[in-house]
Amino acid sequence: MFTKSRMLEGKKIALCICGSVAAIKAPDLARELMRNGAEVFAIMSPSAQKLISPTLLEWATGNPVITELTGKIEHVQLGGKGGVDLILIAPATANTIGKIAAGIDDTPVTSLATTAIGSGIPVMIAPVMHGSMYRHPLVSENLKKLSSLGIKIIPPEIVEDKAKFPDISVIVEEVLSALSRKDMTGISVLVTAGPTRSYMDSIRFLTNSSSGKMGYAFAYEASARGARVTLISGPTNLANPRGANIVPVGTTEEMLEAVDNALSKEKYDLFVMAAAPLDFAIVEKFDGKVPSTSELKLTLRPLPKIVDVARKKSKDLFIIGFKAEYNLTREELFSRAMSRLLESGMDLIVANDLSSPLTGFKADTDEVYILDKSGLVDHIPLSPKREVARRVLDLYLKRRGSNAVTSSHSS
Repeated sequence: MFTKSRMLEGKKIALCICGSVAAIKAPDLARELMRNGAEVFAIMSPSAQKLISPTLLEWATGNPVITELTGKIEHVQLGGKGGVDLILIAPATANTIGKIAAGIDDTPVTSLATTAIGSGIPVMIAPVMHGSMYRHPLVSENLKKLSSLGIKIIPPEIVEDKAKFPDISVIVEEVLSALSRKDMTGISVLVTAGPTRSYMDSIRFLTNSSSGKMGYAFAYEASARGARVTLISGPTNLANPRGANIVPVGTTEEMLEAVDNALSKEKYDLFVMAAAPLDFAIVEKFDGKVPSTSELKLTLRPLPKIVDVARKKSKDLFIIGFKAEYNLTREELFSRAMSRLLESGMDLIVANDLSSPLTGFKADTDEVYILDKSGLVDHIPLSPKREVARRVLDLYLKRRGSNAVTSSHSS
């Protein structure tokens, strides 16, 4: 069921559900974790079972649901050595949070949490309750106490004076980050994503249909693996990646300036140019709104290439670019990508064809070919964009490691 990524492949997650109305979101959360490769085991408090059927959780996870502790000592099986890889309590009520903080074990959820804490298994909690309860000094103190024990608290969304269940994508990203290998710790990554605009008048502009999904996938993936990420993003409707420094821009000129500023102020190891900036700008911008009653001609001027700005700033910067084409043969795609690679000074280029609905700008999947100066390096068949990002970053780390070994031998 790897429809999003294989990042959680081989991982076992205990999803604990407490007595909050947000329990109705547990099946969707379980399925989303499974779409990233995880095996999920549901554990329910007695109050949760009054709100949602254990049968539904069994259907969602494909595993029996633990509703009480028996002679099989389920809390030790899952929360002891050799058990699950992570305990996720979502939703977590003020009652359960207080019990865990006090070491009280009177439900399957609290007993599992205590066992996991004692075994060193990661525990994550998503508090969900009324705003007045969330603001209670003792609840705040309990959350701080749990945080001091190394338990990750996933902040709720405060809406209508309620501490509500976070967006499922936020919870999943926290899990992905917690269970990802941290092989990019200490690496600084600059990413561009999304489209840019060139304004004709105060409200109309030229742009393209880039969604920014590929660039954001790289930012999410690099951040989850421990990298320090700066994301320069054109206009998108995507949620900001966890932990990334976001620099919003609108035009290609603004993106050029943002890249120049970033590379001037800090040293980056990797630059991923996944944005689809306009190559041209409208020469004359009209004030206000141009009347639509007469014919209008626009003059466009070419804009500098972002890669040229980046390469002038740093000769050592590892640059990964993209070459998106439409309805070409594989040979034509390779030829154009290779020409772009050689003339730009990139280290790798990712080539793809946008003509299929499954590989277009707005799609969640893509099929790509990765080339370096010697030719084709790798082919990633149709995969979720997060998976594409993972594979490309794996290749970068392999190259980085080889260069480090070569430099060491040379010295």
